[in-house]
Amino acid sequence: MATQPKNFGFGEDETMLRDSARKFFSDNCGADKVHRLVAGDPNMFREIDCAWDESLWQQVVELGWLAACVPEAAGGIGMPLVAAVSLAEEAGRSAYPSPLLSTFMSTFVLKACGTPASTEALGTIASGTPTTLAVTNSLGSLESGDTDVKVGNDGTLTGTSYYVQDARKCSQYVVSAEGAGGNGLYLVQAADPGVSIEADAIIDLTRDQAQLVFTGAAAVELAPPRAGAAALDAALPALLCLASADLVGAGEWLLQTTVEYAQTRVQFDRPLGFFQAVKHPLVNVMLEIDNAKSLTYSAACAMETGEDNALDLARMAKSQASDMGVFAASRAVQFHGGIGFTWECYVHLFFKRAMHSQTLLGDARHHRTILADSLIGRAA
Repeated sequence: MATQPKNFGFGEDETMLRDSARKFFSDNCGADKVHRLVAGDPNMFREIDCAWDESLWQQVVELGWLAACVPEAAGGIGMPLVAAVSLAEEAGRSAYPSPLLSTFMSTFVLKACGTPASTEALGTIASGTPTTLAVTNSLGSLESGDTDVKVGNDGTLTGTSYYVQDARKCSQYVVSAEGAGGNGLYLVQAADPGVSIEADAIIDLTRDQAQLVFTGAAAVELAPPRAGAAALDAALPALLCLASADLVGAGEWLLQTTVEYAQTRVQFDRPLGFFQAVKHPLVNVMLEIDNAKSLTYSAACAMETGEDNALDLARMAKSQASDMGVFAASRAVQFHGGIGFTWECYVHLFFKRAMHSQTLLGDARHHRTILADSLIGRAA
């Protein structure tokens, strides 16, 4: 087993990638622009939107971010997981509406498949094809290996995948389906006539979620029966790290914005930040963010270096990040006072993103329960 480097494997190339992403989002995806894009209509009975800037997405593709963690053999750059984690963090910091996180998650599942078909699919991602996972059953379970999609004798798929992230933004789906020998993974094109999308109404304005209904959809086998569940298990630490990084980025924006407001908003002839009832909770938010960020990068590095406890570390990261995201969002709303809960205040975008992200791939209680069973049982 390899030893983790002290910098979590975050070298000069990863630093340059993160810094360029931060500047890109600062220049092109400020909170004001995102609010205009996704929050133009406050009517709770509005149509379920899928608002995103496709021209900005093309710039992301041209920057080569999708190819960052795709192996060189598939036409990518071959960077480690921490590179994708840093990009996910910056995307979370700007609440970027796009299929970037979903495509990164699909990348690591495809890498775990290790078949010629999955390598070819990785090549399409490297060239800019947005991709998402359709691997969750009606109970929201990813880890049990259960699926509500079946593979027919002719290789087509029938059934429903639930809670599919960014379904209407993506051009292809990595689908978990049950065959005669167990669960496999299959690539399905969004344009296939056997695929229909039923949008879900979710709280997060920066994402879309849907059910995918397959009625004889043509599919390419990425991992044969039984190997599909194994590939998902192998990729799970990466998926949890990416979801955690998005929460970390959102938390950082909420903290920075709230601190700036507390420094400028004057009450009782003092800036809000003067009062201990404000400054002390904000310090606690900072500590929670640091804990989540450290755990996330440690878990990402552990997976990259092949450590046995990578999944445990990833569960710790997701648990901490989930709690941190909700805590940071609630403090931000509270300390913005009377405007904090209004539609015009940008805080609600990040609040809702954090609320959605905390349950994505399991909330804190879910992962702590599994960790308790695993670690206590192992110690016994």
